[in-house]
Amino acid sequence: MAATAKILVVDDEAGIRFSLEEMLTRDGHQVVAVESGETALERLAGEQFDLALIDLKLKGIGGMEVLAAMRRQSPDTAAIVLTAHASLETAVEALRQGAHDYLFKPCKTVELRESVHTGLRKRQRELRQRGLLRQLEQYLARSAEDIRETVPSDTTSGPVEEQARFLQRGGLIADLMRHLITLDGHLLELSPTEFDLLAYLTSEAPRVVPPQELVREAQGYECEPWEASGIVRYHVYRIRRKVKAATGRTDVIRTVRGVGYTIGE
Repeated sequence: MAATAKILVVDDEAGIRFSLEEMLTRDGHQVVAVESGETALERLAGEQFDLALIDLKLKGIGGMEVLAAMRRQSPDTAAIVLTAHASLETAVEALRQGAHDYLFKPCKTVELRESVHTGLRKRQRELRQRGLLRQLEQYLARSAEDIRETVPSDTTSGPVEEQARFLQRGGLIADLMRHLITLDGHLLELSPTEFDLLAYLTSEAPRVVPPQELVREAQGYECEPWEASGIVRYHVYRIRRKVKAATGRTDVIRTVRGVGYTIGE
């Protein structure tokens, strides 16, 4: 089960409102249940919520308007849209407005719980990624002169360690201390071997690195050329898939046939 969260329930049907509030409270969450879009916007203006369950068909201000306003006022709040009158158009529009999920009423309790759990985990992951990215930006924004000014004249290890922590090639940034890599502001979820391989390619760019060297430096052992080619080809394939899923890009690692790999320009 996800950690305790503050959840807003917006539904004009008293029975559904009560059922959702009871279920979510029993799961350990703090629940605020309201019956109209107007009241929902008032609560959103003065409170922070981790997740919102929003019925689309409301009297007055509709659920889609609530969702759009919530995206502007509280973009970190995960949203699940509920409706008994569904269409493909409303589903697509809800997702475009930033909804995490779209459920048809009545939905099974297990489906709703899973959607809430997934939405909260996704929100926590995005908040954590944004925090890490802010830290990266702060470090990269500091010039070498700024770093020197903050270190006593008799200390030589500080600036070197600070600068050596990060590797950058275009939009690709590797944080060697936190063991993470971002590309165009997107965090790449890499295995330790994938991280080591991509970090080494970044450190050596624009040089083309042979597979044997990549295996030695990223995995710590020697092997035959034919074996190294297969090992590196597999890891590069996985990295490319993850990069494409996170950013849509397919040009980060460039293959130089018969020679090796390098980071694309």
